[in-house]
Amino acid sequence: MSKSAANPSLSRAAYDVVRQRILRGELQLGQIISRRKLASEPGMSFLPVSEALLRLEVEGLLESRPRAGTRVRIPSPDQLQGHYVVREALETHAARLFAERATEAEKAEAMDLAKQVDTAAGGDRAPYLKLHEKLHRRIAELAHCEALSEAIEHEHALASTWMCVGRGAASGTQRHQLLVAALSGGDPGGASEAMRQHIRDKQQVALERLTPYFGLRNASYGRGARGARVLPV
Repeated sequence: MSKSAANPSLSRAAYDVVRQRILRGELQLGQIISRRKLASEPGMSFLPVSEALLRLEVEGLLESRPRAGTRVRIPSPDQLQGHYVVREALETHAARLFAERATEAEKAEAMDLAKQVDTAAGGDRAPYLKLHEKLHRRIAELAHCEALSEAIEHEHALASTWMCVGRGAASGTQRHQLLVAALSGGDPGGASEAMRQHIRDKQQVALERLTPYFGLRNASYGRGARGARVLPV
């Protein structure tokens, strides 16, 4: 039995550390990830780190190429669009089900979360992204469809990585409170359309932030791991 199989918490701990560094922007898009460097840190070791990076690669946060190493994934424009096509399909359906199934207490809970997200906008990105992901996950959970909730949670991991790039979320808006109000208004069609517009607005923001990185996708790997460069945040 391998060391990480005997101690699955080691792999989980390594996964959590790397994922949080990506979502906080400490590991930037295109940045090479060194297994040996991570494994040399206190509380880490090579096999659990390798398993953690493989899991993150499967989830789409990392990517690897022969002789070039593993890096934080930079999506192509088509991949970005595809992500938001999937996300729009998932979340508009979750919004419709939320409008149909959520209780008044659950709608109030979602509104409280929306207020927290809007309040956190303009501050540190890590707390904002955590709350933002929590709100969208909770809306999906309150649609009372477990499979839909799990699919949305996976898609948000990618989106959170991309939203770490560039400026923080604009402060002084109530966009998430307005979204939840629309979802709570008793009109499933209106809830679905409100979520559709919300996702498309996010897609436009992501496109603006990622456009400077698209040219790095092939250029950095073409130079190999040593020559890879990363744009400043």
